[in-house]
Amino acid sequence: MTIKTILRYPDPRLHQVAAPVAEVNDVIRELVRDMAETMYAAPGIGLAATQIDVHQRVVVIDVSESRDQLQVFINPEIVLSEGEPTVHEEGCLSVPGIFDTVERPARVRVRALNLDGQGFECDAEGLLAVCLQHEIDHLNGKVFVQHLSRLKQSRIRSKLLKQERDAA
Repeated sequence: MTIKTILRYPDPRLHQVAAPVAEVNDVIRELVRDMAETMYAAPGIGLAATQIDVHQRVVVIDVSESRDQLQVFINPEIVLSEGEPTVHEEGCLSVPGIFDTVERPARVRVRALNLDGQGFECDAEGLLAVCLQHEIDHLNGKVFVQHLSRLKQSRIRSKLLKQERDAA
């Protein structure tokens, strides 16, 4: 297992749409192990393969307090969104130190494959629903700040670019 480098916004690779996984094999299972290790080390509660510059439709999530309930979604797709939209504060490992509120559907049903290549559906609400929508956005080339106003996006971009220059 290897901790991978997480791309930082506004890296253009974060806007690349991920391709479906053709076959769940040992390469994909190793990718999942690396993603989980990277997510836990960051630390975060979700990570899309896009964030580590692998443009395949793979997501890992662990919203548990104990940090020992890893959920894996391969080729996830939202098949149902329902309920009054809710507002949650979101952050992102690719947008470090930035948090803002985003409105999303309250409940979702996601269809995906597991590590054995078997299909399943997951009904989610609360934090898991937010996290699934956030990570699937990544697979579709969208970062959470794109849900914010243009002014906020511009300020966030400027702040992160300044941090990058100062660190160099």
